[in-house]
Amino acid sequence: MKIAISGKGGVGKTLLASLLSKAFAEAGYSVLAIDADPDANLAANLGFPNPDKITPISELSDVIEERVGAKPGQSGSFFKLNPKVDDLPEKYSAKLDGIRLMVMGRIKRGGTGCYCPEGTLLQALLSHLLLQRKDVVILDMEAGIEHLTRGTAQGVDKLIVVVEPGRRSIETAQRIFELAKDLHVKNIAVVGNKIQTEEQKQFIRDSLPVAEFLGFIPYDEAIIDADLARRSITDSSLPAINEVKRIYQALILSKKADTAKIK
Repeated sequence: MKIAISGKGGVGKTLLASLLSKAFAEAGYSVLAIDADPDANLAANLGFPNPDKITPISELSDVIEERVGAKPGQSGSFFKLNPKVDDLPEKYSAKLDGIRLMVMGRIKRGGTGCYCPEGTLLQALLSHLLLQRKDVVILDMEAGIEHLTRGTAQGVDKLIVVVEPGRRSIETAQRIFELAKDLHVKNIAVVGNKIQTEEQKQFIRDSLPVAEFLGFIPYDEAIIDADLARRSITDSSLPAINEVKRIYQALILSKKADTAKIK
């Protein structure tokens, strides 16, 4: 199963990615968690020791030059468009409690509008992860789905948009739905986060009336306390853990239903 998680910044994408990674790992799946958000903090949330020392793939200059044929930053040079990447998950990932983690770094150079050697390597790696790996891949993305192309989007079993009770979060979700439609992504679902009342839950439902809802994660100050103390958030809130376990079960059932349709 390949799961991409998106939404407005600060809504809880990394919280969901962390708890889902743990749920799949505890169920015995081989999990590859991918931090594709420039503000990378998935490693810290999962409890990896020394998360700041995990080097993003986009900063492995020697590897990029070896595989692509050009040094990072040379956007105007010639380089390979299909570099070898199938060995990178094993060589350049950290592993903890059954979860293998990779930090991507930025895919596109800000403001240039063109792809550079490091971007080419990351796009090839993302394509490999979503289309060829047999692991459960959980992709924690930035606020949008710019990381996905029409080709890689075909490998996503479920695009989950995380929203909180707020107008800006809803507007971002609506834009993501529009972009997903352009990429022909059909399996889109919503997870509500930071829910304190039934009215907030209903506000989200009313604002996204045609969306599939996987669940609603309750607000819990224990998550904030764990983050401030730089502790893993994966065991900080029992209500959040239990709700994400229900979301995990919904994803498993959805995947089985999709497989049955294909057969």
